[in-house]
Amino acid sequence: MSTKTPKHFNIRVYGIFINEKDEILITDEFQLDTKMTKFPGGGLKFGEGTIDCLVREMREECQQEIEEIKHFYTTDFYQKALYYENHQLISIYYTAKLKEPVNFKLSNQPFDFQELKNGNQSFRWVKREELNVNEFTFPIDKHVANLLKIK
Repeated sequence: MSTKTPKHFNIRVYGIFINEKDEILITDEFQLDTKMTKFPGGGLKFGEGTIDCLVREMREECQQEIEEIKHFYTTDFYQKALYYENHQLISIYYTAKLKEPVNFKLSNQPFDFQELKNGNQSFRWVKREELNVNEFTFPIDKHVANLLKIK
């Protein structure tokens, strides 16, 4: 990794979905040859609004429509992007609801897929009081998980 000052922004948009049992939706993924646990969402495309990004990501990742989208948190500290040279990461989180019916498979266990192949992903609900900050892979997700535990 270079010690150069970042010259680009990497903007990520994530959803915080909380069900009627006060459980939070998280995703376990294998991307970039790495196991990761995070909130559902992904990268903002140039020319796209942040809410449009979240709607697109949920359609792409799990064929799911969402509603009642409200801003929750935007990164308010410096975070160097882990996977890209000379990029500063900015993450934007929205609370939202899944429109019925839920169109994707839910699991009770982490990484519920057969092989560690890039692109594989599984989803699960975790009770808010059982949310383990250390289970999350990325620093900003850990921070948001802490904020959720406080609420």
